[in-house]
Amino acid sequence: MYDMIVIQRKKVITMAQTNLTIRIDENVKQEAEILFDKIGLTMSAAINVFFRQAIREQAIPFPLRAKTADEKYYEYFTPEIMERLLQSKAQTERGEVISFSMSELEAMEDGEIPQRAIDFLNQRKREI
Repeated sequence: MYDMIVIQRKKVITMAQTNLTIRIDENVKQEAEILFDKIGLTMSAAINVFFRQAIREQAIPFPLRAKTADEKYYEYFTPEIMERLLQSKAQTERGEVISFSMSELEAMEDGEIPQRAIDFLNQRKREI
């Protein structure tokens, strides 16, 4: 009696591969490569994960929304500077500041104070 050994060949399905060329900020690319390396992914693998998840969810796999005008500046300024900017914005909206043209500023360098600046300061004194 003979023992029969059957070796079954597995069919390997390979999908066609294609290249994708994208433009991205150099710093963003470097930071992404560092991150993906820490979690054991190549850039290509990470992008494939993103694409597959987007296809699975039929959406971008994270929430997207437009930043408000104030939020756009948060990434550029420290919290202290951002707080001061927001205070200045509120003062402007309340009419507590006065703006000057370049010619007025140049005249002020020579010691001339525009009458409207004097009027503004006098009005502010009365309000306080």
